[in-house]
Amino acid sequence: MKRTAFRFFDRLRVRWAEVDMQKIVFNAHYLMYVDTAVAGYWRAMALPYHETMEALEGDLYVRKATLEYLGSARYDDQIDVGIRCERIGTSSILLQTAVFRAETALVTGELVYVFADPATQTSKPVPPPLRALFEAFEAGEPMAQVQVGRWNELGRQAHPLRKAVFVDEQKIPAELEWDEADATAAHAVATNRMGIALATGRLVDVGQGVGKIGRMAVRQDMRGSRVGRAVLDALVAHARAQGLRGVLLHAQLSAAGFYARAGFTSQGPVFEEAGIAHQEMVLAL
Repeated sequence: MKRTAFRFFDRLRVRWAEVDMQKIVFNAHYLMYVDTAVAGYWRAMALPYHETMEALEGDLYVRKATLEYLGSARYDDQIDVGIRCERIGTSSILLQTAVFRAETALVTGELVYVFADPATQTSKPVPPPLRALFEAFEAGEPMAQVQVGRWNELGRQAHPLRKAVFVDEQKIPAELEWDEADATAAHAVATNRMGIALATGRLVDVGQGVGKIGRMAVRQDMRGSRVGRAVLDALVAHARAQGLRGVLLHAQLSAAGFYARAGFTSQGPVFEEAGIAHQEMVLAL
C-alpha cells in the first residue's frame, strides 16, 4: 500500500495514553484512528454528516471492519491516516484505509458501511446524490462553491450561519451582529453540492481604496475543511476586481493564524471588540 493511493489524509500524533506495555500503540487504537479520519473525510467532502443523512433519509452503519498490522507506531510518532472510497455497491460503501509513518504503511484495512433506514436499520439503496458525491471527491473535483452577491441574494443563507457562530456560540449580542452595512456590503457564501451553506463573510468599502472584510463565519462541523479560506479568497478577489488597493480586517486572536496563512499581516495593538480580543490585520492588493 502506497501513499499515492489516497488523496485524503488525517494527520495526528500518538499520545502517551495510546501506547501499551510493549511501548507501541495498542492495536485497538488503530480503529479509533481510522474512525476519526473518516470524520475528516466527510469534512473534506464538505458534507455535514448528520444534516446530510437527514436529507438523504437514511444513515450509514458499519457492517465490517478489518485491519492488517504491518508495523508499529510509537509514542509521539506523527502518523497520517488515509481514507479512500474503493467501491459503492447497491446498498454498501467500501472505504479503504491505511496508517502511514512517513512513506511506511503500518496498518491497512477496510470498512464496509451499509446505507439503511435509521428506524428499522434495514438496508436501502445508496442514494444517487451520495454516490455522485463520493465519485466526484475521488476524481478530485471541487466539493464546494462560493457565490458573491448582495444581502438580498445571499442573506437567507448567510443569516443562519452568522447567528449560529456569533450570537449562539460566541454570545455576541444580536444587536451588535446586524448593522446597516449588510445592505451595501458584498457578501460571500460557500455551499456544498447539496446546497447546504457552510461559510460566509462580507466586504465593506470603507473609503480611500480600502475594503474591510468581516463577519467571517464557518459552521462548527466544517472548520478545518478550507471552506473558510475559500470565502476569504473570494472576498479578496472581489476587492481586487473592484479596484481596491488593500483590505483590512479585525481578527479574533484565535483566528489570527488563519489570516496570516492567507498573507495578512498584523498592525497596531490588540484591542477588545464585543468583549473579544482582536488584532487588526491588513493585506495589500
